[in-house]
Amino acid sequence: MPTAALLSFSLVALLTVLTPGLDTVMVVRTALLSGRRAAMGVVLGITLGCLVWGAASLAGLTALLRASELAYDVVRWLGAGYLIYLGAKALWLSFSARAAASLDDSRPVPGTGASLRVGLLTNLLNPKVGVFYLSLLPQFMPAGQTGWGAVLVAVHLGLGLVWMPILIAVAGRARAFLLRQRASLDRVTASVFVALGLKLAFEAR
Repeated sequence: MPTAALLSFSLVALLTVLTPGLDTVMVVRTALLSGRRAAMGVVLGITLGCLVWGAASLAGLTALLRASELAYDVVRWLGAGYLIYLGAKALWLSFSARAAASLDDSRPVPGTGASLRVGLLTNLLNPKVGVFYLSLLPQFMPAGQTGWGAVLVAVHLGLGLVWMPILIAVAGRARAFLLRQRASLDRVTASVFVALGLKLAFEAR
C-alpha cells in the first residue's frame, strides 16, 4: 500500500476521531458521572462496534444500508429510540426523589460490562458508522488489495483508543468540581442524548 495513501487515510481518520460527536458525548458523560473505569468500558464498546461495522463493510454487508432505504431507516430508528431511552431514563432518575437523595460519590456506578454494552449498542445502532466505512475505505484501498482494508480499520480504531483515554483523563480532572453540580450535569447530558436521538430520527438520509 502506498505510504501516501496510508498517511492520507490516517489524517482523515484522525479528523473524524477528534470531531466531537455522539461517541464523545457518551464517553465524557460517563467519565464525569461514573468515573474512569466505566468510561473505558464505553470506549471498548464503541471500539468493538466500529470493528463490527468495519468488518461488515469489508464483507460488503453494509452496502445494504446504502442500497436499501428501509434497512437504513430501520437501523436509524432503532438507534434514535435507544438514545431517547437512555436520555429519558437518565432524566427520570435525576428528577426522582430517590436519585436526588443519592447524587453523591456513593451513588452506584455501572460496571465495565454494562458500560461496554451501552457503548456497543449505541455504535451498532448508528448507521452512519457503517456508511462511513463503506464510503471511505474504498477510496484508500489499492485496487485488488482488499486485505489492506483491515489495516485501515485498525488505524481508525487505534486512533480512537489513543484519543478517548485522553478525553477521559481531562474529564477526570474536572470531575471533582462538576460532581458538586451533578444533578444539573446529569440532566443536561441526558437532554443531549434525547436531542441527538430526535435528530437521528428525523434527519434526512
